[in-house]
Amino acid sequence: MSGSQTQNAALTTALAFHYQVLIGLDKCFSLEDGQSVWFEKDGDVSLISPHALESIQAEVKDYSAALTDHHENLWKTLKNWLAPDFNHAQYGVLVLHTTQAFGANTRLKNWNSLYTEQRLEVLKEIFAERTEDQLNAEKPSDVIKLQKTVMAADEVLLKNMLGKVTLFTQADNAQELEKQILSRPVGIPRNNLRSYLHGLIGFVYAQATQQSWSIKHQEFTEKCEELTALLCKKEFTFPIFSGYEASELEVELHQDRPFVQKITEIEHHEMIPDAVGNWLELQNSLLEQLDEYPLYKDKTITYQNQLVKKYKLAYSSAQLEAKDSIKSSKLLYNRTIGEQPLSMGNGTPPLEYKNGLIHDAMDDEERELKWRVEP
Repeated sequence: MSGSQTQNAALTTALAFHYQVLIGLDKCFSLEDGQSVWFEKDGDVSLISPHALESIQAEVKDYSAALTDHHENLWKTLKNWLAPDFNHAQYGVLVLHTTQAFGANTRLKNWNSLYTEQRLEVLKEIFAERTEDQLNAEKPSDVIKLQKTVMAADEVLLKNMLGKVTLFTQADNAQELEKQILSRPVGIPRNNLRSYLHGLIGFVYAQATQQSWSIKHQEFTEKCEELTALLCKKEFTFPIFSGYEASELEVELHQDRPFVQKITEIEHHEMIPDAVGNWLELQNSLLEQLDEYPLYKDKTITYQNQLVKKYKLAYSSAQLEAKDSIKSSKLLYNRTIGEQPLSMGNGTPPLEYKNGLIHDAMDDEERELKWRVEP
């Protein structure tokens, strides 16, 4: 049981930290020249600008419970901003960024429209609800400790800080944030958007060092451009073909297929693993959920028909020249498989794609194709 609790606690912490990273990533899209986003500099997420009044420091909270007068998130955040090692003069705005909604009866609802003096009065009213017994208890609650610290602060310092505080409630959760980030790129196919998001998240994490963790405007812009160029919609792109060589088991599994039997018929056994590999790669490419799948399928059918026409001409020539059936058949196979692919207008497809289509055509008995050349 204790092990389960530890894992849950670690997972909760990891998810909260990841939410903080998503908030920072989202802020990166609003960066201007000279600005940068920092993590764990003076708190969770900071937007640093050359001008202090334009700089923003945000404490990020992903909570489901309502934000009430005595909620720890508010008072802990205020305490952090009053700490001696936090210089709020570096920031024009201090934000409590939380997924929480305001509680039904909270005095905080109109916070952002209040003047500094009014904000201080709200805190004083909330604190006044504490009884002497609560305040002087031997072991007061954590939130009471936080409230006592905040309200004991120098009033000038407290008011200077309160004048900058914004409560940003009902913020997007992690899933909504991801959707928002994924709505920003233009020209990237829907099926590539997840790769775009993962690329940006990986980029953000990779900027962390032992000394600091920041994302500069120029660096972020360059990364977005790189990912867009990689993942954007082009006229047409082929799936990746690696030149896969089938294993002995895969050869055995497919040894009865017509295209394999036709290679066996001309005693070209050593070519079978490559042939099965090319055929498998083609079949797998046709099963992938590509954004361009309809176009890929149509182009593939057209291209295969062109290859078959070309092959029939080569087969006819081989028949005219044939003296030894097996030798002529092997030569025809080698020339056909080794020949560079035909252009498809917008580029040359992979060799393995072309060869996979030839083997696929050989596998279609209705086409009546074969490698064996009869003199």
